[in-house]
Amino acid sequence: MFVVSDELQQERAKALAQRWGFSLADSPREGVQLQITRERLQLVEQSEGAPGAVYVDFIGGAVGHRHRFGGGRGQTIAKAVGLKGGNNPRVVDATAGLGRDAFVLASLGCHVTMIERSAVVAALLEDGLARAADDLDVGGWIRERMHLIHADAVAWMDSLDESDLPDVVYLDPMFPHKQKSALVKKEMRLLQKLLGFDEDEAALLDAALRIARKRVVVKRPDFAHPLAQRKPSMAIKGKKHRFDVYVRAAM
Repeated sequence: MFVVSDELQQERAKALAQRWGFSLADSPREGVQLQITRERLQLVEQSEGAPGAVYVDFIGGAVGHRHRFGGGRGQTIAKAVGLKGGNNPRVVDATAGLGRDAFVLASLGCHVTMIERSAVVAALLEDGLARAADDLDVGGWIRERMHLIHADAVAWMDSLDESDLPDVVYLDPMFPHKQKSALVKKEMRLLQKLLGFDEDEAALLDAALRIARKRVVVKRPDFAHPLAQRKPSMAIKGKKHRFDVYVRAAM
């Protein structure tokens, strides 16, 4: 569902709805829906006690703070992907979501192709990328290093030519967190309600292993089993998550 929140945004709403195949509404309705404002595109839930709006923001908030103070190439995600010295691998983020990890990797020098199969999430990502591209600080390298493709990740990976294979495939499939866990943030709760969970994790991992030249990196909650119960070459642990690394040379 697509909701117009301002009469001045009606033409933008029509164009976006046509592009992504969304329906239009004149006013908010019960349930999860997209909403356009003068500032951004956002996902909201119209119900009592619902979390706040979810949108993509690469400039401010937690993402912007992490970009400025996140620790650079000393971060666990950088180690997992293999950022050493001047190495800037080509990365396919096959489960892009809201693009936060892709943004971190791009900020560290990687060229990241983001694959997102949900039209709703892809539209949010496209909106966030467009706004960030106009930023004087990060816009230049975002336009150069972050690219979005709306597609089924398994089918897209299987369609790649040999010359287009990435160095690294990054996976962060939707995982059913413990219901009372504080780790389940508002974004995750709303996306889980809208999209459910990734049930093709084995196919995702198999496709990633077929195309990655160097390694596949899987982000998991610290309590979760390895993806598809497949033992990684190594695991790099962070505070709340770990990165299971499948090194191609070790396969």
